[in-house]
Amino acid sequence: MSYDLVYTQRSIRDIEKLDPKIKKRLGKVLLRYKEEPLRFAEKLSDSKLGTYRFRIGDYRIIFDIEDNEIVVLRVGHRKEIYKRI
Repeated sequence: MSYDLVYTQRSIRDIEKLDPKIKKRLGKVLLRYKEEPLRFAEKLSDSKLGTYRFRIGDYRIIFDIEDNEIVVLRVGHRKEIYKRI
């Protein structure tokens, strides 16, 4: 089952700040992960940010799954993503 990717306004702003090479890499990986997201995801212990995360190199994508949608909540570097709420 393939999921649809849905981006929040906050995640769009996060992505716009990234280097073009990183944007391209994250985009490619997200397209691959949307086929089986829970296979590649890790559940977050603190649900204030979101329910799951993808780890792509030094970057993290925080997301929730609602029906057949992956709702991307935040995107950022691993050093900063958990500090920002």
